[in-house]
Amino acid sequence: MEETPRTSESPPLHSTYENDPDLRDLVMRFVDELDGQVQSIRAACLSEDFATLRRISHQLKGAAGGYGFDPIGDCAARLEDDMLGDEIDISDLSERVEDLITTCRAAVRPADS
Repeated sequence: MEETPRTSESPPLHSTYENDPDLRDLVMRFVDELDGQVQSIRAACLSEDFATLRRISHQLKGAAGGYGFDPIGDCAARLEDDMLGDEIDISDLSERVEDLITTCRAAVRPADS
């Protein structure tokens, strides 16, 4: 999957912990693993595997905040909330998925010190 170039609509997203020497390596690992998460999210959406999509969004909701990426956690929470109802609106779901993917791709690794 090709990297989507950043646009003015998705400025770089920095962790609130990127300058914390105790968390820096963990933040870097989290960002490095986001591409795999994005691929899993897209695959689950395309195959309408809602259980996997719900699981990934739930995991990201919790983890993103812990690594200082609240916007990712917020997008993941909205996606998870949309999936809690009895009926899932595919067009709304697709929009939430794209929002989450765009936000994940905006995350940047802490700059080398």
